Amino acid sequence: MNIKKSTKKLLTLALLSLSSTNLIAQNPYLPLWEYIPDGEPYVFEDPDKPGEYRVYVYGSHDSLIENYCGREQVVWSASVNDLKNWRYDGVIFESFIGPDGRPLNFDSKGDVLYAPDVTMKIGKDGKKEYYLYPNDQNGGRNGLIAKSDRPDGPFKVTNWSKNNPTTADGVLQFDPAVFVDDDGRVYGYWGFETSYCAEFDPNTMATVKPGTEIKKQMISGRFDDGIFSFFEASSMRKILDKYVFIYSRFTKEGEFGMPSSNYTLAYAYSDNPMGPFTYGGTIIDGRGIEKDANGKAFATATVDGNTHGSICEINGQWYVFYHRQCGLDEYSRQAMVAPITVKVEKGKGGKVSISQGEYTSEGFQLEGLNPLHRTAAGWACYYTGPKPGTHDWPKHGFFGSYVEATRIADPAKQSYSQNALVCPVVNNTDGSTVGYKYFNLNKLNKKQNYSLLVNLLPEGVDGTVKVLLGAPSEAKGAKVIGQFELKSNMPKQATRISVPLSGWQTFKGKQPLFFVFESNTKDKSMCQLYDFIFE
Repeated sequence: MNIKKSTKKLLTLALLSLSSTNLIAQNPYLPLWEYIPDGEPYVFEDPDKPGEYRVYVYGSHDSLIENYCGREQVVWSASVNDLKNWRYDGVIFESFIGPDGRPLNFDSKGDVLYAPDVTMKIGKDGKKEYYLYPNDQNGGRNGLIAKSDRPDGPFKVTNWSKNNPTTADGVLQFDPAVFVDDDGRVYGYWGFETSYCAEFDPNTMATVKPGTEIKKQMISGRFDDGIFSFFEASSMRKILDKYVFIYSRFTKEGEFGMPSSNYTLAYAYSDNPMGPFTYGGTIIDGRGIEKDANGKAFATATVDGNTHGSICEINGQWYVFYHRQCGLDEYSRQAMVAPITVKVEKGKGGKVSISQGEYTSEGFQLEGLNPLHRTAAGWACYYTGPKPGTHDWPKHGFFGSYVEATRIADPAKQSYSQNALVCPVVNNTDGSTVGYKYFNLNKLNKKQNYSLLVNLLPEGVDGTVKVLLGAPSEAKGAKVIGQFELKSNMPKQATRISVPLSGWQTFKGKQPLFFVFESNTKDKSMCQLYDFIFE
């Protein structure tokens, strides 16, 4: 196996971008140097602009680099009227000082914080209150909650135990989700391989309502009989009169023609917030499954991993928010989004139908990527090699192309545009294919001639790179619209190659574009791919 070593190091690529266009809307929809998994999206009123609304994404922060998550939780947001520009709203919570002012841990380091959730309720004074459930899995702080009068924080813990200043009074544990119903009743959900739910005391927002009990196995778990196969990542939404539970599902062996995986989000629905639930189906599958000429299913992206997220309606359009795996392990996860459709049959027993989102490079650019804007290589949604990749938790293995997980030296000083050239596509060996779905070719003038200006780093291997439009191979109907040669004696430095294009005029609308790598030298990378643009 020829697996290129991941750098996993802090770096700044001192390369000029091909365009200064500030686009943060594609997949991943946040800057490539930012790693926000487990994203829970909510539309809240902008506290600084009453009457206007923003979508806020609350997630973990993969800043530990060599393990899951980080010791801080941050939030990003965007106006519901401008989903192409996301704003970093800063750190909203850390857990390192107890109510007595002393460090919670002997080393004075903060707790590692995992997949959070946020909910809003109207307080007794009529003001909006926001509650953060930071998923602090350190000892007796599992049920920790924090409160703020703003959706962007900062949040302050409200449920410290009166008997022990290092623990919290609450029952929530792994991957918490909390939901406030229209009647003011509060419900909590959590679990790992076994699902739990309970009605909460609205006065504490953290403890079980007196006279009620915790319900175990709300839906069937990974090792239970039944189709639900709950794994983790609880999330609850109410749509009209239906309660929709989104979660990470462990698929069955052979399901979808693939090995078992927890790289999917599924949903279940009910007339009651605590069930019984009906299984709905898959909302997103991070493997990007397609079928070959013989009808055999295969992954077109990282073959396995975890994912976590939920659904959100923004200006009448529904989206599924999730995360993808990046690099050679599960510790650099990036925020992703896909449009979906949601249909609800009102009334008792009514059905909820949610379409499965497609794993693409588009993100919020629903009309397709603009070919006249710079495309970062790391936005690739399709990367395959001469043999399928592997997954041996927590490691990913690749025989061909993949998106490298890189970090910048100081994110605080970085522009929030996508012009920081991180996360190149690397290990581009013979038999590799790298793809982008989809480009809006209507942005091009068919009366003009175009070239593709490709920014890459040659790695000392002779080979040919073909540019295909419409499909990943000629056997599937693709048209080769250009190609270029890489030579072993080319300097190993950032190089721009202008590739004349022809034949693209026969295509219109949204089309996928692919790079196909060919070489007589097997198992060695031909180049690192940074970005490209039509000119």
